[in-house]
Amino acid sequence: MESQVRGGTRWKRFAVVMVPSVAATAAIGVALAQGALAASFSVSGQSFKVTANELDGTGFVQYGALDQGYTLTGDKTVHPVAVSAFKSATIQNMCQSVVTPGIPLLGSVSLTLKAGEDKPVEASNLYIDVADLEADATFTGLNIGVAAKDSTKGPGMKGGNEQSNPNGFAQEADRAVLKNVKQTAWATTAGTFKLSGLKMSLSTGTHECY
Repeated sequence: MESQVRGGTRWKRFAVVMVPSVAATAAIGVALAQGALAASFSVSGQSFKVTANELDGTGFVQYGALDQGYTLTGDKTVHPVAVSAFKSATIQNMCQSVVTPGIPLLGSVSLTLKAGEDKPVEASNLYIDVADLEADATFTGLNIGVAAKDSTKGPGMKGGNEQSNPNGFAQEADRAVLKNVKQTAWATTAGTFKLSGLKMSLSTGTHECY
């Protein structure tokens, strides 16, 4: 089975990242209402943006959850996310940016990381806690509506202190190819993450990948 999805998502509308059905969106909402917690660590008060020409991943699974974390003033908060996991993935021409506001004398400072321009970034057991995504996506061998704990195509749920609902909604695919990726995320974890041609820079002002 092959399915292609185009367009973007916004959590204020509580849409599910890369899910091509309204019923699937409702199922993610149920999982969140049951108190799923995604990250195994407390996320910072800053989300980050990522762009890529292409992400080609095998062994894909995705389920809804919440990330616990802090605001920049130290207050506790939670963020709704779609945890997208891949057994392995390659990423072409990746850019990652995060902006720290309110620094005395400097104002905002942007950290930008770029890699994979000549040779793709390589990752294994990759988990991305996504808040917003735009891409042209193609799925091969897609199953929508499986219980998260019963997914067999992806690397499985994170485990540890994740505390996500193992009986909640998930979708899985043998392969997921995302092109023209624009993404906002709260956390990324990986077994390995090989960044070829890594370039990192700091600059004053707001300079994001998109």
